[in-house]
Amino acid sequence: MSKKSYYAEPLTEAETFNRTIAEILAFRGSRMLSETAFIFLQDGDESEEHITYGELHQAAIDLSDYLLEIAKPGDRALMLFPPGLEFIKALFGCFYAGVIAVPAYPPRKNRSLERIRLLVNDSGASLILSTDDIRQSAERAFSDVPELKQITWLSTNPKSPIAQSPNRQIAQSPNRQIAQSPNRQIVKSPNRPIAQSPNRQIALLQYTSGSTGTPKGVMVTHRNIIRNAEYIRQSFALSRKSVSVTWLPSFHDMGLIDGVLVPVYTGFPGVILPPVSFLQKPVRWLKAITKYRGTHGGGPNFAFDLCAEGITEEEKKGLDLSSMETLYCGAEPIRKSTFERFVSSFREYGFSHEKLYPCYGMAETTLIITGPHAGRGPVYLCLSAGELEKNRIVPVGDQHPDARHLVGVGYPWIDTRVKIVDPETCRLLNDNEVGEIWVSGSIVTSGYWEKPDETKEAFSAEIAGDPGEKYLRTGDLGFFHDGELYISGRYKDLIIINGRNIYPQDIEYLTENSHPAIRKNASAAFPVDVGGEEKLVVVAEVERTAIRDLDVDGVCDRIRENIVMETELSVYAIQLLRTASILKTSSGKIQRKACREAFLQRKLDSLGESVLEMQFHEDQPEPTSVDIVNLEAWLMTWIHEKLKIPLNRIDLARPITAYGLTSMKAVALQQDFLERYGVSFPPYLFFEKSSLRELCEKAIKIIKEN
Repeated sequence: MSKKSYYAEPLTEAETFNRTIAEILAFRGSRMLSETAFIFLQDGDESEEHITYGELHQAAIDLSDYLLEIAKPGDRALMLFPPGLEFIKALFGCFYAGVIAVPAYPPRKNRSLERIRLLVNDSGASLILSTDDIRQSAERAFSDVPELKQITWLSTNPKSPIAQSPNRQIAQSPNRQIAQSPNRQIVKSPNRPIAQSPNRQIALLQYTSGSTGTPKGVMVTHRNIIRNAEYIRQSFALSRKSVSVTWLPSFHDMGLIDGVLVPVYTGFPGVILPPVSFLQKPVRWLKAITKYRGTHGGGPNFAFDLCAEGITEEEKKGLDLSSMETLYCGAEPIRKSTFERFVSSFREYGFSHEKLYPCYGMAETTLIITGPHAGRGPVYLCLSAGELEKNRIVPVGDQHPDARHLVGVGYPWIDTRVKIVDPETCRLLNDNEVGEIWVSGSIVTSGYWEKPDETKEAFSAEIAGDPGEKYLRTGDLGFFHDGELYISGRYKDLIIINGRNIYPQDIEYLTENSHPAIRKNASAAFPVDVGGEEKLVVVAEVERTAIRDLDVDGVCDRIRENIVMETELSVYAIQLLRTASILKTSSGKIQRKACREAFLQRKLDSLGESVLEMQFHEDQPEPTSVDIVNLEAWLMTWIHEKLKIPLNRIDLARPITAYGLTSMKAVALQQDFLERYGVSFPPYLFFEKSSLRELCEKAIKIIKEN
C-alpha cells in the first residue's frame, strides 16, 4: 500500500498488526487529531495535563527534526524524564527519527550516578533527552563523571536556547500547535528512516530493573512492540472504548508497554498518575479509575496489598470500580491471599473476582507471555509445598498443613509458544511435570545489546530431539495443568521483589564493598518467604582479621545502607559468616540455593546476624508537641513501626538509611510527616546520610519556617 493511501484510509486490524508503532501514531495524529491520547495527573488528583493524538504526533515530528540535526538513525539516546507527557513525546520523537530510545529513571538529588554511568557505557548513548530542570540539577554532578561530562543534552522544554554542544538544547519548543495540514506525513526527505525502516528495527533498549553491576539492555524491535500490543489487545479484550489508568513508571517495561504504547496501538485514552502519588496514597489510583471510568489497569502483587491494607474505610467512600473490565497482576509472585483481600475490600464498590487478571511476562518477551481470557478471573491450584520444592505435583486439600496455593497465569496467545523443558537435559516435559519455561514467537526480543554470548545462551535454546526452533530460556520453573500455566519457582538465581528483577550479583557486589570487614567474592543474596511476602537476605563471610573485634550491628547497618542507597531495597536479614565457611562448588562458585536452605535450617556458621523484624511491638506512644525531643521520639516510633526495627536498635547518631529506608518507605514517611505536622519534608533529605538527630533538627527548622 502506498503512503498516500495509507495516510488517507483508516487502518484495519491487519494493517495495524504489520506497522510500526510510529506509523500508527502518525495515522492517529492525522485521522484522530483532536481525540485525547493521554491525561497526566500531575499530583495524582485534580491537576490535569492533556495531549491529543494530533499534538503528540506533531511534537514527535518536531523533536525528530531536532534529533536528526545532531544524531543519525541507530544512535542511542538515554531518556531521563520525570513522570509525565514529556517522556511520551520524546519516546515517539526517537521512534520517528529512528534513534534508539534508552528509558531510565532520572538522577535524584544526593544519589549515586553509577547506574546512569553504566547505562551510558553499555548502550553507547551519545545524547541525553531530558527536561531543563533535570539537566540543570544534574549538570554539576555529571561534571564529576568522565563518561557523562561530555555527553550532549537535548531539553524537550527549554527555558532558554543554547546551541553549543556538548550541552546543546533544543532551540525551540517542540510544543508548537500543528501549523500544517492534519494529513502532514512524517516523511519529508528520502533519508528519513521512518519511510524505509522495517518493523524489525530496534526501537528501544529496555534495561532490566535489577541490572546495576552488569547491565543488560534488551533489544526491543518495532515488531516486538506491535506483536505484544496485539497480544494484550486480544487477551484483555481492549477496544477504542477502553480507558487505561496506570501509576506504573514509564521507564519500566510494564508501565512503558501497557501504559504508553498499548493505548496508542489500540487508540484509546491513557490516564497516567506519577508513581509517587500512588505510593503516598493508593486511593488516588482507584479514584482516577472512578473519575475517568477506567476499564484497564494493573500492577505487581504488592500494589494490590497496598490498596487492600492502605486505603481506609473513609477514603473508600465515593469509589466506583464497576467500569473496570481487567485489573492485571504480574511481575512478581502472585498470591491467592492478596486477591482475596483485594476483592473483599472493594466488592461493595463495584469490583468482582472475575475482573482480576493474573499474567506472566518479562522484559525479554517485550512484556507479556501468558494470560487468560478477560473476564474469566483467576484459577487456583492447591499443592503440597514440600513436594513442590522437589518439583513434584501433589494436590492436597485447602486445610492441609503443607498446603500451598498457586495462581494460574493463563496460556499463550497469537503465535507465542510456551514449552516446559528439563533445564539440565533440555528434554520436553509433559503436563504436570515441573521444568524450565521456554518461550518462542514474535514477542521474544532480539537479545541483549552488544552481548552475543549472553544472547546466545538465553535466546538460542533448542529442545532435545527437535532442533531448529530457537527458544528463550526464562529461568523460571513451572508446569501446565489442564492447559493453564503455573509458576512454581525459579531455576536461575534472579530475585523478584515488588515487581523488580534483582540480580544477586549486584547485591553481593554492594555487600562486599560496604565494609572492610567483609571478604570479597564470599557472599550470597537470595529471597525468602516471610509471611507470604518475598524478602531479601544476605549472608557474607568476614575477614579472619576482623573476627576478634567484630561489630555485628555496625557492619550490618553499613551493608543495609549501601544496598538501600544503590538499589532502594531493604534487606530483611543479614548473617555474617566465619571465614571460608560459605557454601561453594568445587570450582569456587557460590551456591546460592544451598546457602538459602542452610540459612532457613540455621546451619550456616554464623558469627552474628541482624534481622529487622525481631522484637516488633505495636502501641508505641504518640508524641504530642513539636520540639526536638518529641520529634525524635515520633521518628523512632515511625522507624520501629514502619521499618520494624527494635527500639533498642535505633541509634539517633546513625542515618535512617541504615535501617533499610527505601524510596517507597521515604514517600510514606513524607506523607505521614505531612499529615502530622502540616508541612512537606523533601524525601531527598532522608538520603543525605544525616544522622537521625540531624534529620530531626532539619525537620524542626522546616516546621518553624512554615
